[in-house]
Amino acid sequence: MSSTPATGPDPDAEGAERPGPPGRSESESARQGESARRTEPGSQTEPGRQADPGRLGEPGRLGETPGSPRTAPRPSEGTAGPGGMPVASAMPGFALTPAQQEWCAQLRAVAADELRPLAAAGAPGEVNRPLLRALADLGLLGRVVPGTAHGGGVSALELCLLREELAYACPEAETALALQGLGSGPVADAGTDAQRARWLPAAARGDAVAAFALSEPDAGSDAAALALRAEPDGPGWRLTGTKTWISNAPQADFYSVFARTGEAPGARGVTAFLVPADRPGLTGERLEMLAPHPLGTLRFDGVPVGPDDLLGAPGGGFRVAMRTLDLFRPSVGAFAVGMAQAALDASLEHADRRRAFGGVLRDLQTVSHRLAEMATRTEAARLLVHAAACARDREGARGPGVTKRAAMAKLVATETAQYVVDSAVQLHGAEALSKGHPLEHLYREVRAPRIYEGASEVQRTVIAKELYT
Repeated sequence: MSSTPATGPDPDAEGAERPGPPGRSESESARQGESARRTEPGSQTEPGRQADPGRLGEPGRLGETPGSPRTAPRPSEGTAGPGGMPVASAMPGFALTPAQQEWCAQLRAVAADELRPLAAAGAPGEVNRPLLRALADLGLLGRVVPGTAHGGGVSALELCLLREELAYACPEAETALALQGLGSGPVADAGTDAQRARWLPAAARGDAVAAFALSEPDAGSDAAALALRAEPDGPGWRLTGTKTWISNAPQADFYSVFARTGEAPGARGVTAFLVPADRPGLTGERLEMLAPHPLGTLRFDGVPVGPDDLLGAPGGGFRVAMRTLDLFRPSVGAFAVGMAQAALDASLEHADRRRAFGGVLRDLQTVSHRLAEMATRTEAARLLVHAAACARDREGARGPGVTKRAAMAKLVATETAQYVVDSAVQLHGAEALSKGHPLEHLYREVRAPRIYEGASEVQRTVIAKELYT
């Protein structure tokens, strides 16, 4: 599971062709006009294969050229879009720029060659710290942890490109990256200088694991119904209650925790706290879920927090949570699009080589029409995601239509991914249900995004409300 459990809207808030990177399957390459083969989902890296130093620089350093800093390039470097807008925030002609395409191709290659083996070596349901550190060494964690050298102003489009490409080649790496940014988001948004200095650089290096602790047993989609109590205790508070379905729990090093301090009913009575994992009274246990990601329950038994642990002002915690989720919501759609594209490419190759009824599967009209529908829905979802991200980068979090676009992107992309992955399993037959098959893995991964960070039903509610504002 990527990111956090489901959350709802803030009741107190104011107010054509996708140029793809080289290397898709041969059946897909004609559509994109690509000349190089894309990494097939689930394929193994060739023994001894390394990234091309002329393109990526030193192996393991995404986008590096000899003598350059060991960090990945932003897709916007050296280029401006219409009106001087950075291309990280622009998508002229509804297509990515050549620089963005190349950056995505580099990212996918490195994810397949270097990150996938680290993910495979990790224990299911455990935080994979070697994978996190590899993401940091590539400079990618720094791009999603706000307030650090690279993530100071996190671009929503760049975040979407990152998540789509990682989801295609290595969903575990995508999840680790997204959770680190999500857990760190409230600290960057509302933390003090001391809090930021203590935790954000460590998170960007992969040395400290972050977690976003919002959902509770009786507060999932209705996030304003939080019941974790912050009871006054001298100059501070003591936290008592339970959080559950918390990604990276109970193995994270620090938590962004949302508790009820009671300044007012509903969302206005919620306060955000930064809680290090070693606080007395804080315990937890792992949860076994459909997808084997680190997820758990946290129990607060009088956990002490003080004024120095506040993230923002008392009573302002719900807004802190929503601002973080608003940034990451469109990129959940990008995660879904990456999985859909992986399933589509696997299906295109399978239909091109699998023989049945005297020919190959793609010669059957029912199969070819299903593939056409899968491809069309995936492309439509991708465009919605990119448009929502560009709108946020251009207009800001509270710009006109930004909330509506983000909800539409998340809704359509996650529902599309479910359809495409299920269709891919149907086209492959029993083979895809075998334990360890790439589509079996995707089938377990694709279900959760329709629930967390705002279930599909919540997104429809948000969209309907925004139509009249």
